[in-house]
This record gives sequence, structure tokens and C-alpha cells, in this order.
Amino acid sequence: MARHSDRDEIKDFEDAVHSIRSGLGASQAASALISAMTGVEKLSMLDGDEPFWPGMRSILYDRYNRKPYTMGAVPRLKIPGVKFTDGPRGIVMHNSTCFPVAMARGATWDVELERRIGNAIGKEGRAQGANYFAGICINLPRHPAWGRAQETYSEDPILLGAFGVALHRGVSPHLMTCVKHFALNSMENARFKVDVNIDLAPLHEVYLAHFRQVVDAGVTSVMCKQCILSDPAMTPGGFLTSTLASYNSLRGEFAGQNDELLNGILRKQWGFDGFVLSDFIFGLRDAVKSVKNGLDIEAPFQQQRVLHLAKALESGELQWSDVERSCNRILQKQLEHVARTGTEAPDSSVVFSTKHRDLAREAALRSMVLLKNEPVESQPLLPLKPDKIKRLAIVGRLANQANTGDRGSSAVFSPSVVTLYEGLKASLPNTEVLLEDSDSAERAGEAASKADMTICVVGYDAGDEGEYVVPTFDDNPELAALLPPVEGEEDTEVERKMKGHEDTAAVDGSSPNEGIRVGDGGDRRSLRLRSRDVEVINATTKASSNVIVIIVASEAVIMEEWLGEVPAVLFAWYSGCEGGHALADVLLGRVDTSGRLPFSIPKSEEQLPLFDIDARKITYDRWFGQRLLDKLAVPARYPLGWGLSYTTFALRGIRIDEQSISANYEQFNVRVKVNNTGSRAGRHVVQIYGLLQAEDFPSRVLLGFTPASLGASEDVEVEVSCSLRPTKRWNSGGFQYAAKEVKVEAASFAGDKKAVGRNIKPLALNTIQQLTSTSQLLKAKATCVEIAKHLPLIWGINIVR
Repeated sequence: MARHSDRDEIKDFEDAVHSIRSGLGASQAASALISAMTGVEKLSMLDGDEPFWPGMRSILYDRYNRKPYTMGAVPRLKIPGVKFTDGPRGIVMHNSTCFPVAMARGATWDVELERRIGNAIGKEGRAQGANYFAGICINLPRHPAWGRAQETYSEDPILLGAFGVALHRGVSPHLMTCVKHFALNSMENARFKVDVNIDLAPLHEVYLAHFRQVVDAGVTSVMCKQCILSDPAMTPGGFLTSTLASYNSLRGEFAGQNDELLNGILRKQWGFDGFVLSDFIFGLRDAVKSVKNGLDIEAPFQQQRVLHLAKALESGELQWSDVERSCNRILQKQLEHVARTGTEAPDSSVVFSTKHRDLAREAALRSMVLLKNEPVESQPLLPLKPDKIKRLAIVGRLANQANTGDRGSSAVFSPSVVTLYEGLKASLPNTEVLLEDSDSAERAGEAASKADMTICVVGYDAGDEGEYVVPTFDDNPELAALLPPVEGEEDTEVERKMKGHEDTAAVDGSSPNEGIRVGDGGDRRSLRLRSRDVEVINATTKASSNVIVIIVASEAVIMEEWLGEVPAVLFAWYSGCEGGHALADVLLGRVDTSGRLPFSIPKSEEQLPLFDIDARKITYDRWFGQRLLDKLAVPARYPLGWGLSYTTFALRGIRIDEQSISANYEQFNVRVKVNNTGSRAGRHVVQIYGLLQAEDFPSRVLLGFTPASLGASEDVEVEVSCSLRPTKRWNSGGFQYAAKEVKVEAASFAGDKKAVGRNIKPLALNTIQQLTSTSQLLKAKATCVEIAKHLPLIWGINIVR
């Protein structure tokens, strides 16, 4: 143990780190550092180090996050501060490895692969001067039109939580981590004005569940959004009202200054001990209240707090104890991070290294989902057979674009990007490859008529879907009040550009694709392909029967008007810097098609929740995606978890691990036998669903999943870690099982008719959980007798009588 005097010997950050390694608590070490700080230094911990208008100039004229955004550095005391880099496609700074977008990685259903990606991201960030990664985005996309869906992993909370934890665990050996955007965020264009109502039950069951999972895993910090929660007692049905101005709030307060959300739920209920960071620029409304109510850092520049906190301290509206509380949380995490990881950084050669590009390629090929693969002349069209293709046509405007996704805050700028055309051409040296990317249906048809095989690339780019980076102030005039006063002509010029009064293309030699333009990005206007894309598909299918459609997008695409005309469809996503090579690997059959949809694709927009791109009011509930399709009793075009392989699989012999369920009443393990019934090696994703009947509750929920690689004709038993939490509803401040009986089934996708299952009765577990001691069990004879009736169904739990 550290000596009591160790605290008195702490003169700077390095001393504090040494004291922690010697046994002193991080909070005590942070307090000692704070006692050595001046008032100005303490206040500087609570916002960015760079003045607002020069910081905005760097974003609008050059590039977002080219170098770390530093918040709270105190050079005199050697405090490094929080050195921010964004994500989640990779490290946004400089020229880093661009991995496939998060939604594509969710389609791998492989959390170990995501952990490895996180490890690579963490190394690249640390090598380039960052100590903090704010790229763990796990918002639930309740509607596929959300422009920022590409930054998150799935429509399902179980996938979201598992992938968020995996990314945190991969990054955290190198950088502090941040999960975002707490708590509701799934609209872009309307996010600065829309009022969202949500009942407290779906809030806890669906929209907060995965955040709690990542918090429990030890994430360093949380980035909050805006959302307004009215008092449930005063609102019919107990509704949470949220203004999703990209940023949410509770009980009439924005999330960046909301005591109930930040202290009540996050810290008291969940036990979170890290710091809370605001979303950028518009993340809070009241600088003083934000400090009092639990927001620690206003990011990324000096904005509202630098104008108001000193005055509030002088007047007594704010106390130094409030400031020091935030300082302690921020310093604690910095100290713990350095004490655990040291100060050495990887060599810069790790950035965009061959190893990391290979990992990006692996992630891309594992993510691609084969939706359809029908026979042409008695054989499935895929995989391609190069010796039978003398001439290959690749058509579509996206065929030769370096199209890695949104150009907002998640954009990653790799030194090079392999396009889909380049990857295929490199893999087919003996095939003549015809490129027709003019966006002309007539020319596409001509190319298809001359080729043995046609690959038609359709879908979206950053102009079609993405982050709505800077709001239009004409539609949101109240936001102008959050900007600090301008000083001089340079500030005035930046203010004009920020408000959209002048062009904001990148200057001073940087790529024009790197500049952020006011109003860029946003939600999709349609879930269907561009009419020109459909024309290109129709022209190629008229000219040839050998047509493969490649979809580039981040979420569901409704394809009813053309799907029946093509034999093969592959969902390829925004696939990162090695996407072209990965596509060739998949199409040529070098690897199995193992991607599975992390969301459902409906047949019609009518089978989706209401989504108005210009809405001012909207209601969120439990019903979206596969859950809504199940409620409506309509089949998906492609359900959650769907994906075809180049081989076939069968599942059988499901059993529950008795020891796992007796050790933890929510977590349990399922074992199921998987057989590769085909003649080639393949990779399958085993999905465990819970089926239940309960009023106003989903009839099917995902409980767990795991991928499995099998050789030809191989038969293995796999273990799947599962959770019963999705079978519970929130009621009176806690979770209770929604149904007396749940059928646990192992499936290849949601609604799989070949699934194998077993019934369990989780309500019996509720009773056991309430009886926490042997004495209670001895006194509750009647209850024990009732429990004993269910013993065969709760896997051998012994009760003392």
C-alpha cells in the first residue's frame, strides 16, 4: 500500500501516475493534482484548449480532426489532457487505414474480428498522437433512412452491445474510449428541432440496454446527445419527450445538462465512474447547469463555458466543488490510462501498414452478404469461374469510385482505396474487363451484350446518406445563440461560412473531398435505388442473363421493382480501403460468403416505423425492424440474420448449459451441433432467438450468436453465450420476465423454419432471484414447492428445504 504522505508528494502528472502504480487510489491522486492547480487551470480542464473560431476555421477550410483535438492540457503540471480522435471506420486523423463502416462489420457477426479491428485502430491513433478514441457508436437505427446508420452496427440491441464492447476492448490497451451518442439519436436532418416521445419501458429495454453493456465493460467516457424528457407523472402514458437536436435531454433538460440522465441513470443506477463529454458545438444549452448536472467536458473548443463559468463562480451560482468534481473524473481516467498503458507509442509505420490493410480486407470480405444466388443454366451464378469468363463487364456509376462512406465526422482518409473495378481487374489477369461507369443505361446494356458476365454496381454515396454535419441556421435560428462573439474579420468570415452564406470547399491544397460543407449529408429521401440505377439494372438484364447486382449502401434497400429480374444479389456495403480486393475474393469463391444481415429488409416502406425527414414531432416505441415485421405478421424480403453461403448447413441437438444458467440468472450458454452439409469449407453464423407470447412485447428477440468455420462435411458443436435480458420488460423501475415460457431456438436467421428449439420457464427464475438467502428459502415452503415443480425446466438448480 502507498504511504499516507504519497499524496503530499504529488507535484505533477508523472508523480501522480507513479503514486497509482505504488498503490494510491486514482481519485486520491487526482485530488492531489487538483490541489496543485490554479483556478484558471481547473476551468481549462472543462472545455477545449483551442479558441472556438480558429477551431471552426480548421474544420471548414481544411479538414475535421486532422490532428487531435486537445481538451484540458495543463503543461505546467505535465497533464496531457484528452487528445481526441474520431471514428469508427478507423482513425480520422491524417491518413489512416479505412476499415469497412461499422454496419458492415456488424454483418460479420464476429466480435473477435471487431476486437482485432479495435486493436489496430488503437495502435494507429496512439502512433499519431491521440490518447482518446470517440468512435464507439452504438445508437439503434429505428429506421433505415437514418443517414448515420453506417456508423452503428445493427438494428438489434444484443448485436449493438456486443460489438460496442468488442471495439472498446480492442482499443483500450492503447487509447481511452468513448461510447456515443447517449441516449437517443437516429435522425439527422430534423435532429436540431424534432421532439421525440418515448415510453420509459422501451427506453430501458431497447434504447439504453446496449449502452449499459458497454458501460459495464469499463468504457472510459460517454458522449451525450440532446434529448428532452418530460416528467412521466405529468405525461400521458409516462413518456420521455426528447428533442433530438443531435443531442437529447431528459425532463425538460438537454442531455448535456441533465441530472437525471447523467447522474441518475448513468452514474447512480449503472455505477459509471468515467467522464461525460458533450457532442460537438451544439451539445449543451446552459454552461453552468451542465457542470452542476454532470457534464464534464464541453467539446471540442472554448465556447460557452469560457464565457460563463468564471462569472458564475464569482456570483456564487457555481461552486468550486462542482468544478473540481469534474476535474477529478477527467484526471482519474487519464491517470489510470497512463498507469496501465505507459507513455510509449507505436512507430508511425503501423499506420496503414500491410497488416492493417489485410485486416481491413478480411473484415470487408467477411461482411458481404449474399442475398440471392439462383441457377443460370442449372448452376448458381456465384462463385464465378474465371476460366469461363473471357470478357467481364462492370457497369454503374459507383463501379470505380473510392466510395468508403459518409464524409462527415467519421470520414477516414486512407492514402489509397482499391475500388471494386480495380480489385476485380487485378484478380482476373486473363479476362478482358470492360468498365462502363458513365451512369448511362444504354451504354451499360451495350457493355453487358458484349460480355460473358456482367457485374452491376448500384447504391449510394456520401451525397445520398450521411451525417448532417452543420445545421442550417435559417431553420434553426436558436442555435446561433450558442456561438461565442466574433472578434475581427477572420472570425466573421468563418461565421458566415458556418451559417452557409459562403462556399466552404477545402482550400490550401487539401483534397476537395476533405472539406465539410454546411448542410452536407443527411437522411435518405428514399429507401429505393435511384431511378437511373434501376434503368441500368433493367438494361443489363435485357442484354444478358448473367447479371450480378452489387449493392453499396449502409442499411436496408427496398428492391421489389427489380429483384425478380436478376439471378444474384450481393450486399457489399461501404467496404473500406481494401473493398475492391475483398469483393474479388468473395465473387471468385476464394472465401465463403459468410456475411449475415444485421437488420431486416422489408418489402415495402409501409412495413417500417414513421420517418419524416422534416418532422418536428415523432414517437419512438418497441416496434421497428424485424420486431415490427413480426408484430405485423408479414414476411421480410430478407429477415434479420439472413445470408447465403456457397455451401449448406444444418443445425440440430440444442441443449442448455446447466452450470452456466445456475451461475447467472440472465446469462447462459446454449450448445448446438452445426453440420456443413456441402462439399466445400464454409462459415456459418449460429443465431439464438427467444420466442415468447406477451402483450405489447416482441414475439421474437435475439439472445446470442456466434460464427463457426467448418470444413466440407464437418460436424461440430458450438457454444453460444446468451442473455435472457431481451425477454424482460421494464416495469416500475426494474426488469421482469415478460412471459411465463420462452422457446429458445437455434436458427440461421429470424424466422428460420429449420430452427431447433427448447422451451424454458424463466418466471421460475424470478422467484429464485427474490429469495436471496438460505433462511428465506427455509421459511418460504410454499414458494419452494412451486419452484420445485419447474426444476426440470430450469436446468438442475438445487434448492435447500
